[in-house]
Amino acid sequence: MHAEEKRARMMEIFFETKDVFQLKDMEKIAPKEKGITAMSVKEVLQSLVDDGMVDCERIGTSNYYWAFPSKALHARKRKLEVLESQLSEGNQKHASLQKSIEKAKIGRHETEERTMLAKELSSLRDQREQLKAEVEKYKECDPQVVEEIRQANKVAKEAANRWTDNIFAIKSWAKRKFGFEENKIDKNFGIPEDFDYID
Repeated sequence: MHAEEKRARMMEIFFETKDVFQLKDMEKIAPKEKGITAMSVKEVLQSLVDDGMVDCERIGTSNYYWAFPSKALHARKRKLEVLESQLSEGNQKHASLQKSIEKAKIGRHETEERTMLAKELSSLRDQREQLKAEVEKYKECDPQVVEEIRQANKVAKEAANRWTDNIFAIKSWAKRKFGFEENKIDKNFGIPEDFDYID
C-alpha cells in the first residue's frame, strides 16, 4: 500500500467515526479496519497533521487527533476557489499572449526582402562585435584612460615625496637626538645614497 492510499484510508477512520483519537487508539484501529501497518501509523498521522488535514492538540501528556468532514469540505472548497482563480488568470494570460503573438506576426511574413534584411542585420552585428574588440585593443591609447593614468601617477608621486619628507625628518631628528652620522643611519636602515625626492 503506497503512502497516499494509507493517508486516504486513515482519513476514512476520522470521517466515518467523527471521533477524537490518541496515537495508541489509531495504532490499534488502523491495522484492523484499514490494513495500515501499526509501524507506519505515526508517520502517516504526522504527515496528515503537517498538511493541515488532521487537527492535533496536546492535553496534559497526551496528543489528541481529529478531523471532521466539514473542515475537509471547507478546505477543499478553498483549494478549489484558489485553483479556479489561478486557472482564470492563466487563461487570461494565455489569451493576452495569443493576441500579442498575432499582433507580432503582422508584417513578419517570410519574404525575400525580410530574409536579406535579417542577413544584413546579422552581418552588421558581427561587424559591431569586431569593432568593439578592436576598440578594446587600443583602449590604453584612449585619452580618458591616459588622463586617468596621469592622475594616478601624480597621486603616487605626491605620496612618495611625502614619505621621502618623513624619512628626512626622522633622519634629522635621529642626528639631533642621538648624534648619529647620516651615512650610518642610511646604512643601518638600508637607505640608498642617491635617496631623494622624485621630480
